[in-house]
Amino acid sequence: MTTIGLIGAGNIGQAVARLAVDHGYDVVLSNSRGPETLADVVGGLGPRAEADTTEGAATRGDIVVVTIPLKAYRDVPVAPLAGKVVIDTNNYYPQRDGHIAALDDKQETSSGLLQAHLPESHVVKAFNHILAGHLTTHGQPAGSEGRRALVLAGDDQDAKRTVADLLDRFGFDAVDAGPLPESWRFEPGHPAYGPRLDAAGMREALASTRR
Repeated sequence: MTTIGLIGAGNIGQAVARLAVDHGYDVVLSNSRGPETLADVVGGLGPRAEADTTEGAATRGDIVVVTIPLKAYRDVPVAPLAGKVVIDTNNYYPQRDGHIAALDDKQETSSGLLQAHLPESHVVKAFNHILAGHLTTHGQPAGSEGRRALVLAGDDQDAKRTVADLLDRFGFDAVDAGPLPESWRFEPGHPAYGPRLDAAGMREALASTRR
């Protein structure tokens, strides 16, 4: 059975954990304050969920979701994530994260920063452009008319297939935006960020955006 580790247990992290548990995955959640602070969250998710340290979640997860404020990305453990698919849900908010010159100058993307920090991991950006509450309520079976699409971007094709399969299981069509440098297309401030769109509409939104 695939285990999904979560580094960060905020709104998005808890929503992804709920979806994972509901679809038969085991989950290991972590945060910066320690596993004992997640007792209520884990209790609400049921027997498939456990809490651990950040290092523990990174080690135990077959797929690991990084869902923390961007300013803390350097705290993500490196060695346990080598060779693994790492899903990055982060967005850059200068008012929260402080100004990062490479992002302000549009020379880099937030997921690119995480990939540079995790050189042996396969980072795929996903889950960053949807509200947490919509993750657990907007999913539909494959083939449903108007099924909501979620975007992903990454440099490793196998990793993207893994994440696309996860999105499909969770009830969403997957739209591939291309390699990780193209992940800016669904970052905050662009047409793909936020609205409920089907796959065709999402592709149009990605194509229409300007940096």
